[in-house]
Amino acid sequence: MAESEVGYDRQVKVIVQNIATEYTDEGLSASRQGEGMTLLMLPGWMNTIRDFDALASRLVSTYRIVRLDFPGFKGGTEAPPSDWGVKEYAAFVRAFIEKIGLTSYVLIGHSFGGRVAIRGVGEGTLHPSRLILIASAGIAKHRTFRNRAFTVLAKVAKILMLVPPLSLWRAQLRKKLYKKLGSDYLAAGALSNMYLKVIREDLQEYARKISIPTLLIWGSDDDMVPLSDGMLFNSLIKGSQLEVFPGVGHSPHVDCAEEVAKLIEQFV
Repeated sequence: MAESEVGYDRQVKVIVQNIATEYTDEGLSASRQGEGMTLLMLPGWMNTIRDFDALASRLVSTYRIVRLDFPGFKGGTEAPPSDWGVKEYAAFVRAFIEKIGLTSYVLIGHSFGGRVAIRGVGEGTLHPSRLILIASAGIAKHRTFRNRAFTVLAKVAKILMLVPPLSLWRAQLRKKLYKKLGSDYLAAGALSNMYLKVIREDLQEYARKISIPTLLIWGSDDDMVPLSDGMLFNSLIKGSQLEVFPGVGHSPHVDCAEEVAKLIEQFV
């Protein structure tokens, strides 16, 4: 398939900012886009396009669904050339949109994907017609102590791992240390420095600048991005709508795919 072509109902790759980028493009063909619209889905930290399987399967008969794998995550997109921040990821999404020729779309972001969406829309890098944030990350100030703890712990752990006999149990010790903080730091692997950079960034100022229709979807029992974050975003984004799923955790689009799909259809 030529680099400029758009594939349907399969995973394809294009070069975006000199990075081999994997995505899926399914549902309505380009010739039928006038009958519906495009949903562009951005996954959470270290997740892939497969994280949206359950949701996409319930929407694909009505909409064109484009799912993007972020650079350096566990999907098929290459790693970024340096330690990117949220700004660089937002710029990458814009370059991808231009590459495949999207002119009108609804942006859906889960967790880190929502973080990228908030920054991109708030600063004017991304221009969707509507925004859907699922358990979106981006509130950092109320976790200042926790985020500082991540940084200190990471530095201390690196030093300790060099001291015999601690170095012999390096992997086990690191896993226990980061598990206690409930962090994605360990899973980040080569992107660990990028992770620390990302979680320090607070996006409230960008959320305040969002003026397009916005739907917030949260689980009441989210222990990674608490419902209080969703409520704060709801107050910051003028006219936004917050929908909460009782007893659900960080991935309502997976655990309650049918219900989330219906919300999206109603909102769009």
